[in-house]
Amino acid sequence: MSAQDQLKRQAAEAAIAEVADRMVLGLGTGSTSAIAVDLLGARVREGLRVTGIPTSERTAAQARGLGIPLGDLADHPELDLTIDGADAVHTGTLDLIKGLGGALLREKIVAAASRRMIVIVDESKLVAELGRSCRLPVEIVQFGWQATQRHLQRAGADAQLRADPAGQPFRTDSGNFILDCAIAIPDPAALHARLSLIPGVVETGLFIGIAARVIAGTPTGPRILDRT
Repeated sequence: MSAQDQLKRQAAEAAIAEVADRMVLGLGTGSTSAIAVDLLGARVREGLRVTGIPTSERTAAQARGLGIPLGDLADHPELDLTIDGADAVHTGTLDLIKGLGGALLREKIVAAASRRMIVIVDESKLVAELGRSCRLPVEIVQFGWQATQRHLQRAGADAQLRADPAGQPFRTDSGNFILDCAIAIPDPAALHARLSLIPGVVETGLFIGIAARVIAGTPTGPRILDRT
């Protein structure tokens, strides 16, 4: 396990320790979330009773393989807790960039349905300004995606269509494309509102005012940031 993976596991362990019996949990997508799902599976084997709401088909398959009972938002419209990763965390506001794992739309739907969201990261994801350490994923419909790309470029974004390992356009579980955008984000809420008005944009990877707690793995132990 790499040093970075050890920090991810440290954060995941701290978050899973907050899971109580009979909780309905949102299960995130990505490398750090996968560690958390593994740890949750171990607790389920020890007798913990939970229901997981996965944010991607990949997470669902992992959870099933570990014996974690799964449900959906139709039967569980309000979740107790979501545990998910992030690609960048603003240390002052706890606003996030998410979506490099390709599940931002479902992740936001699940997080918004939860009473609390705990974000787990290694310390490299903590930033003073969003948009500098990684591109902003924007999920768009396939139809006319080139026109949507041009609108985003006019809005100041260097918008690149995401490709899969075979070089074909990456498709989300909802059948959409993703444009990864290099763009300045001095005001995340204003940018999200502006981009959301562009025809063809389904969702942006800006998660604003959603995270209740961020747990960052560091060499000296978990660093916990709570929304005030």
